[in-house]
Amino acid sequence: MSAINYEKETVEKMIRLYCAKKHKSRDNKLCNECAAINEYAAQRLTHCPSGDEKAACADCKVHCYKPEMRDKIRQIMRFSGPRMLIYYPLDFIRHITKDRR
Repeated sequence: MSAINYEKETVEKMIRLYCAKKHKSRDNKLCNECAAINEYAAQRLTHCPSGDEKAACADCKVHCYKPEMRDKIRQIMRFSGPRMLIYYPLDFIRHITKDRR
């Protein structure tokens, strides 16, 4: 699996976790707001200028996200990041060690 596709999956997991806990979504469905954020993030990752060599978005020199979407995804990641250890432990470990290689 390419790094970009893995990033898309990880971001989607974080958004799903956030939506389930904050917006009380059920059956692994996203509310309209979170679905729009997920689609936007996937689109930005697809067109990432760094491609499979990308670092964490926070460390990137080029910011692909519009400021308001950047704030929303940052909020989602702050909430979901620590919870990934409980719900997706392997993804959590891979995510935090990615930039330390």
